Amino acid sequence: MSSVRGRMANLANSVCLKNSVSLWSPLQSPAAHRSSSIGFRTFRRSYVVSSSSFSNENREFVIVGGGNAAGYAARTFVEHGMADGRLSIVSKEAHAPYERPALTKGYLFPLDKKPARLPGFHTCVGSGGERQTPDWYKENGIEMFYEDPVSNIDIEKQTLTTNSGKLLKYGSLIVATGCTASRLPEKIGGNLPGVHYIRDVADADALISSLEKARKVVVVGGGYIGMEVAAAAIGWNLDTTIVFPDNHLLQRLFTPSLAQRYEEFYQQNGVKFLKGASIKNLEAGVDGRVTYVKLDDGSTIEADTVIIGIGAKPAVSPFEGAGLDSSVGGIQVDGLFRTRVPGIFAVGDVAAFPLKMYNRIARVEHVDHARRSAQHCVKALLSAQTDIYDYLPSFYSRVFEYEGSPRKIWWQFFGDNVGETIEIGNFDPKIATFWIDSGKLKGVLLESGSPEEFQLLPKLARSQPIVDKAKLQNAASVEEALEIAGSSL
Repeated sequence: MSSVRGRMANLANSVCLKNSVSLWSPLQSPAAHRSSSIGFRTFRRSYVVSSSSFSNENREFVIVGGGNAAGYAARTFVEHGMADGRLSIVSKEAHAPYERPALTKGYLFPLDKKPARLPGFHTCVGSGGERQTPDWYKENGIEMFYEDPVSNIDIEKQTLTTNSGKLLKYGSLIVATGCTASRLPEKIGGNLPGVHYIRDVADADALISSLEKARKVVVVGGGYIGMEVAAAAIGWNLDTTIVFPDNHLLQRLFTPSLAQRYEEFYQQNGVKFLKGASIKNLEAGVDGRVTYVKLDDGSTIEADTVIIGIGAKPAVSPFEGAGLDSSVGGIQVDGLFRTRVPGIFAVGDVAAFPLKMYNRIARVEHVDHARRSAQHCVKALLSAQTDIYDYLPSFYSRVFEYEGSPRKIWWQFFGDNVGETIEIGNFDPKIATFWIDSGKLKGVLLESGSPEEFQLLPKLARSQPIVDKAKLQNAASVEEALEIAGSSL
């Protein structure tokens, strides 16, 4: 066992020296990088602390965070036979890791429309894996600390302190803290009763309590959260308005014409839009609850429930010492998710990693990346794997999936949304958008495709084939367009 741990220690320390200001460069070989790193075991022996002072029995590996990334990392430890008696997970949540997208895609449905509920969506059911309930962690010897977030880290002593005062020891640490919801300032009503943010089950439960009594709902934000929450509110038959400052829905991805198709569908289902609008403040009634949303132009919208979906921020505190990326936020890591501090890794939403295929640093807030980055990191930590993470960006959404909905909407996007676009189809029954740059197919989005069609998308986006643009533009249907694109592979 000592030789195995020694090998893992060397792998864990394949990063730059502690005081280095730069990440490992893809131009260096992993072997060359390892030869210049500090010995992890020596680093640990410099500090002798009584084992009785630590709250965790399992100290070899510690994961901080209780979301998707933590759940998939735990499964990978189990698959390698390295979890039992070795792994601890520290979470601010009261629940074992779960598939977070379910909160806005299914959890918010009214009771008569079969909403998602735990334990139904614990990881790793989202990728077809085993449902990891709290008992699963016990059975696999994984030590869980619930509702006790980490408040401080001592990098020198390799210890963590939690909010309750627990002192935890780690050999290798994986930061999987994800993101926190961006909030409106308290001075403009961001914390009023009836104002909701959604990142975890507790948030979702509080929102459901409001929706049960609501009449008029205002959703602030025209991105993923805004679109998914508004669709759920319609399932409750509530007067629903989406307010956002952009010109159209999901402006970071959708083209204007594509967004128009979705906006028309939402309007047909009763959703109202206020585009190009900004919030001045939220106003409370005599009972202290939110009553109105006041816009910058002085107009007001009546609301008894307001959901804020204006983005998220990486939860980097208290791990700033591991190195932050100033361009995209998050904790800097290399292609094996190693930070600049020996023995510390970061995965999922919080990691600023090299996006290999596009040669840029990125931070991706997506469940697929949370899963894959966690698995890649743990495999690199526990084995001789030195393959650099090569992620293909992908995004998706599912809305109006409750019982009785006139139509369920599900789209997927793969690749990069750069260059000019070609749109094929009329949205009913399906539509596809292709992004082409310098003759290469860079990205593709498909709405309401078949399983076989969806499987083609990542192949196209990763291969980036040269396509016949004129032929694609003249395609009579989505099926024909995908066939043309597929023949270019």
